Amino acid sequence: MSGYELLARDLAACGREGFTGELRVSGSPGGTFHLRDGLVVAVESPGAPGPEALLLRSGRIGGEEWAGLVRESDGARWPVAGLIAHGYTGAAQLRVVCVMALQDAAFAVVAGGVDRCVRAPGEGPPPGAVAVGEPPSPLLADASRKLAALLALPYPVRPERERPVPASLSYAAVRLTALQRELLTHVDGRRTARDLAFRTGRGVYTVTVEVARMLAEGFLECPRAPAPIPVRLPPGGEGVRRREPSSPPSQPPSPSSPPPPSPPSRRPWQMPLPPPEPARLPRRRPGASGIKEFFRLRDPTGN
Repeated sequence: MSGYELLARDLAACGREGFTGELRVSGSPGGTFHLRDGLVVAVESPGAPGPEALLLRSGRIGGEEWAGLVRESDGARWPVAGLIAHGYTGAAQLRVVCVMALQDAAFAVVAGGVDRCVRAPGEGPPPGAVAVGEPPSPLLADASRKLAALLALPYPVRPERERPVPASLSYAAVRLTALQRELLTHVDGRRTARDLAFRTGRGVYTVTVEVARMLAEGFLECPRAPAPIPVRLPPGGEGVRRREPSSPPSQPPSPSSPPPPSPPSRRPWQMPLPPPEPARLPRRRPGASGIKEFFRLRDPTGN
């Protein structure tokens, strides 16, 4: 059973049973489906920006205003009452943002790998939950359709795979959309489409489709991996062998040469032999240097 079939089976079971709680999906990137009475009201995934990022990207509220609303609501992750009361956005606009984040996170889970699914009780209301949930099976079918359409493009792209760089054609192009120009400022050969979605605060599906189009049109390119260095083995198929030092040939002792003297043997209980005494210097004799005779020759009085 594939990962998608496993997720579809467990989500369908949650819908039939009217499950309320969380379905935690382990995988890459994985995520969590929040259900209420068998309907999906929110999806969180580390592979897609949440409703907060999408709302901040819209420009209706800045980072400082968002932090102030979170403090006013005693640390709530989704201060929906403050957003509407302060006039930053309306209820209908918030509902659209939450639905977009839900569907985009479901796509990120389906586009990745799924290892297993585990049910768990809910830990409070999820951020950005919609009032009317979506049936699990149509939600997964829509995510699967998006993935199939993405892979059918002339240059298929995975959200976590390609790491494009600007092509030479992109600097001379004049017919670039606002999203394409924004992506060109962030592609550097290290960021994937998923990274670019978080960087720009847009949906991962939207950014992945745009990256695929820009690759097909020549505005972006993926650098090729360096070719591996060929390694040629010596004849026989063996690799580098360790060289062992050769021992000098032993020469048999000649019968005329006496055997080397052996050190004096000691018993285990005997004390070690004392070191040999140093040789004493010869004693100096008076007048041996001849210095007195030298001065006597220079003094005629002999004194």
